[in-house]
Amino acid sequence: MKTLKAIYNFIVGDMIILIGILIIAIVLGLIANIAALAPLRVAIGPILIVAALLVLSATLYREARGKR
Repeated sequence: MKTLKAIYNFIVGDMIILIGILIIAIVLGLIANIAALAPLRVAIGPILIVAALLVLSATLYREARGKR
């Protein structure tokens, strides 16, 4: 179990990042594949950038606020 946790911490580092990026990938996949969401396809790049920044900011905020 220690080995698995060490690999997870090396690759991802934080559960917020993992879950956030998975949600972003699912949402962008839905936008790309659902015809009703076709008008949003032009904004996939900015959506990805803003969402990734929000996820990383949430992680940074949690770390900064953490153990005092």
